[in-house]
Amino acid sequence: MFGSRRGDWREDGKKKHLVLKILVWGINYAPELTGIAPCNVALCECLRAHGHDARMLTTFAYYPNWKKLPADRGRIYRDDVLNGVPVHRCWHYVPARVSAPKRILHEGSFVLSSAWRALSHLPRPDVLVVVSPPLLLGAAAWTLTRLWGGKTPFVFHVQDLQPDAAVGLGMLKPSLLTRALYGLEAFAYRQAARVSGISQGMLRAFAQKGVPEKKRVLFPNGLAPLDPATLPARGQWRARHGFAAEDFLAVYSGNLGVKQGLETVLAAAGKVSQPHVKIVLCGGGAQRDKLAAWLDAHQPANVRLLPLQDDAAYREMMVDTDLALITQAPGTGQFFFPSKMLSALAFARPVLAVADADSELAHAVRAGGFGSVVPASAEPAALAAALDRAATLRASDLQKLADAARADGARFDREKVHAAFLAVLSQVAAEAGGSRR
Repeated sequence: MFGSRRGDWREDGKKKHLVLKILVWGINYAPELTGIAPCNVALCECLRAHGHDARMLTTFAYYPNWKKLPADRGRIYRDDVLNGVPVHRCWHYVPARVSAPKRILHEGSFVLSSAWRALSHLPRPDVLVVVSPPLLLGAAAWTLTRLWGGKTPFVFHVQDLQPDAAVGLGMLKPSLLTRALYGLEAFAYRQAARVSGISQGMLRAFAQKGVPEKKRVLFPNGLAPLDPATLPARGQWRARHGFAAEDFLAVYSGNLGVKQGLETVLAAAGKVSQPHVKIVLCGGGAQRDKLAAWLDAHQPANVRLLPLQDDAAYREMMVDTDLALITQAPGTGQFFFPSKMLSALAFARPVLAVADADSELAHAVRAGGFGSVVPASAEPAALAAALDRAATLRASDLQKLADAARADGARFDREKVHAAFLAVLSQVAAEAGGSRR
């Protein structure tokens, strides 16, 4: 059960603040290490740190490998406490191979099982934060709030413009299903007290979709500044994986999916002329088997495919990275903003982005001055040439890019980002008259 009732006041130093009961509802959470999960973890832990009664309604970990942990298979529900955050897990279907129909079933199963869990097991919160995808959570949140008596507002937080991305990738064609998805999206936007997005590009998309300005909220994914003194020594990860000190490591780490367009990286590898350039693809996802099959068939000497690294190994890898690769498939840059860019900024790594010229990622890299951009529609030779140029930069030039990355990361400071969002949640609760019972 949630702890304190709405209206209770709690001391925080010399100040008092109203304790809110906040339920965050989303499909991804720890122990997942990449994608949306770390963002949900950071939000919940921040809300708890500020004295609010926050908890997570989610599922069993499966991403990015699309496999549940052996201990979780067959489980229907489980309650955990992770770093002080109560976590309510619900069963959902995870397909062995992802397709559009199976993904709908995958997301729909979570929406149904978690909605029932919230209705039968959890008391009504003061504010509900819904993290999309899944898109279906918007309609489910409205239904749930009606069953709770219609007094609970929900904030619809968009990490990925799901229908637009699916259409942009060619995974969905204009059809009755597409119109239904856009209808669900519009319904969620109308019913939500606020609609938040992780980039200015998303806010522009909300405006085009008819979301009023007063409801649009910028809530970017934040980063926690790293203390250089706490970072591992350079060279440990290289030595463990057989890379030489003089190798120039261009590293992609994260989801190996369709929207990342990593086929271009593989095609470019054979055109790189600098022999000390090594490309590392690190992660899991729906396209991993396809990428592995290509590498087995062609066996390029300068590409390595590795599994997703745990936290300690990831920190060692980022310290040893010379260039962070961030890729997007053509036509998708307006629909999502990769959180892996924030990791590059936190570790002060220069970035080489493959993205649409008008994408938020391309704009961020150019404006921040911490890397270069290759158009997503360009031939692989253009990416190869960019890798060659980066590998021949002087150490002083690479350091300037690193310094620019560190400086640009300040605008994503997690404490500031979360404080602003918490102010929005408090305002939403006040507008809804949450103290009425």
